[in-house]
Amino acid sequence: MAVSNLQKQYIDYKASLFHEGVLDEQFEQLQQLQDESNPQFVVEVVSIFFKDSARILNDLTKTLTQQDVDFKKVGANVHQLKGSSSSIGAQRVQRVCIAFRNFGEEHNIEGCLKTLQLVKHECAIVQNKLESLFKLEQQIMAAGSSVPR
Repeated sequence: MAVSNLQKQYIDYKASLFHEGVLDEQFEQLQQLQDESNPQFVVEVVSIFFKDSARILNDLTKTLTQQDVDFKKVGANVHQLKGSSSSIGAQRVQRVCIAFRNFGEEHNIEGCLKTLQLVKHECAIVQNKLESLFKLEQQIMAAGSSVPR
């Protein structure tokens, strides 16, 4: 596939992520921090997010299935997930975290469990879509060209 086609595919795919609300402008700001001295910066930051979010989601699952739910712990975990999703521009994850936080403040276990499933789903979506975006970046760079910003 010609490099120009890959670059157009990249631009269109990235635009669709913004149009679908998967990402927001924070992701572009994160990309602007990447330079030649650290060409994998965004991939590294996003990888840390995926690792941390998996741990947080596991903690939330354990906490919410206990007999006596520690809503303070739920709130702290949701706050951390909301902050880290915001820092990479994962807009839909962040929005679900807001609803999750509200259910936690109300001590609504059923609402928390439903939003836990929803946030797991949104995290999986953003992970799959960013992995696809990063694969396109790799293909463009392997072809000896630069990734459009």
